[in-house]
Amino acid sequence: MQTLHLHNHTWDIHSPRCRIVCFIALIVSLIAIMFSPTLTIALAVAGLIALLWGVSYWLIVSSRVQYTLTATHLQQHLAKGGWVVKWNNIHRIDVCQDGGSDSWGAPLPWVGIRLKRYQPYLCSICPRIASDILMDQRSLLYLGVKRHPKYALEDILLDAEPYYDEHGHRYAGLIGMLANRMRYQREFHGYDIYLSASDLDRSPEEFVGLTRRYLAAAESELLEEN
Repeated sequence: MQTLHLHNHTWDIHSPRCRIVCFIALIVSLIAIMFSPTLTIALAVAGLIALLWGVSYWLIVSSRVQYTLTATHLQQHLAKGGWVVKWNNIHRIDVCQDGGSDSWGAPLPWVGIRLKRYQPYLCSICPRIASDILMDQRSLLYLGVKRHPKYALEDILLDAEPYYDEHGHRYAGLIGMLANRMRYQREFHGYDIYLSASDLDRSPEEFVGLTRRYLAAAESELLEEN
């Protein structure tokens, strides 16, 4: 399978569209400066335009989410870092359903990935990304708690207890909190990793179909090697 790069929006600072807009903004700036009655006003206009473009660039970079699909792995790239999961560590990929993976329900705007082992994923992620995930997926946790009243939200929202994987490895801090959150989310919704539909360049159903082709190809290659 060929390497494929996907991202949630095409507005890139290096794209032709962005260059055209930058060129137009430059022309407008020059005209404003030329016809400004004083140098102070001209510099103020130029500074304001530069500030607006600086903020726009920061918003573009900070909101950009990219996925890389290769023959061996799926990787998410964010402004602060990312994570990687090998296909041979993925048990299932599907669109999340309201009600869990074992019962029928309305689709949720999330793609779920169920792992075979937590360790490779937890070792590939940094605390900053773990913190963002804990915050971004609160809505899913709220929904899960509503469906499972035996849990109190305040007890599991930021569960800081150390997590021990199947091999006895200990995870503490933000990584341990993320592992505990994954454990709860698996019980609530059936998956461990969740990709928001707003971070995809296509519908969740199309993304699932694409990733399943890569997953099937990786499984087929593994069978041939054995």
